[in-house]
Amino acid sequence: MKRILVIGGSRYFGKSLVTRLRDAGDDVMVLNRGSSAPPPGVGRLLADRDDEAGLRTALGRRDFDVVVDQVCYTPLQAAVARRVFAGRTGRYVMTSTMEVYDPATLPAGSGPRIAPGLPAVPVVPVVEGDLDLTRPPLRYRQEPAAPAPGDTRAQARAYAEGKRRAEAVFLHGPLGPHEPHEPLEPTGPPFPFVSVRTAHVLGGGRAEFTGRLAHYVRRIAAGIPVDVHAAPYGTSFIHHLEMADFLDWTARQTFTGPVNAASHGAPDVLDLCATVAERLGRRPHHRVVEAGADASPFSFDRAYAMDNGRATALGFAFGRVADWLPGAVTETARATG
Repeated sequence: MKRILVIGGSRYFGKSLVTRLRDAGDDVMVLNRGSSAPPPGVGRLLADRDDEAGLRTALGRRDFDVVVDQVCYTPLQAAVARRVFAGRTGRYVMTSTMEVYDPATLPAGSGPRIAPGLPAVPVVPVVEGDLDLTRPPLRYRQEPAAPAPGDTRAQARAYAEGKRRAEAVFLHGPLGPHEPHEPLEPTGPPFPFVSVRTAHVLGGGRAEFTGRLAHYVRRIAAGIPVDVHAAPYGTSFIHHLEMADFLDWTARQTFTGPVNAASHGAPDVLDLCATVAERLGRRPHHRVVEAGADASPFSFDRAYAMDNGRATALGFAFGRVADWLPGAVTETARATG
């Protein structure tokens, strides 16, 4: 039995993770601001994770074998957690995102290095080492700039940059208020640290709160064209229950560092539309957008599908997108019908 704290864990795959841990016999607590009660048999701590003093008070003298952080979005949140949980946990697992690799959101000069003669954008799946978290400005203490309301591109950049900087702070510690001009030597985390870079999570019907799969189901069911790029790249997905399984598994391992979590297969938006259409018994219609324009949620004009080889080599058996996606479409169709 492990003593496990889940920060967040009140919805979607975080909620499934909490029940898995409880059912496995672990002593599980969740920490949130009181937005929702945990399931029976799970303890709760009430605190705002941004309030360092309040967080320390809520924790008291408790310590844990594992902390699973579902809701760390900024370097300041990471800095608080790094200080508060130093000496309190034997392992810290942060839920990150594949968006940390997105070339459209990377700061200038911080993307993967491309060998001479190769295309400017790599077409092979990204591995964990393709993101160098020691390079400036990723260890900055400041928050990414707040995006303007309704500016979806700026929101995506802020989300990705916040996750990158949070990972960097956990791994290497925060810097001072002035941006460095050269990478600094890492200081190392105060506890064994893992960042789980999740693929796009799908499935669960109404529980899939982003509505991205529902976007396709609604449009294709109604015969409305789906906006796509002229040559869309494939991307990575994972089923919400597989994501909960992966976090449960990760909490019980000893490896550290970043790890990609994605089902096998990287369909592009046209493949996704074809699966939805087949499940609905409809014909998909597409509308090609101009270069550089926004398209539908999973249409990408750049490559950053993830390689899951590290996690596979460590012993986790991923499923295949092609096996679970049709069922996820059916769930969504029922929820939206």
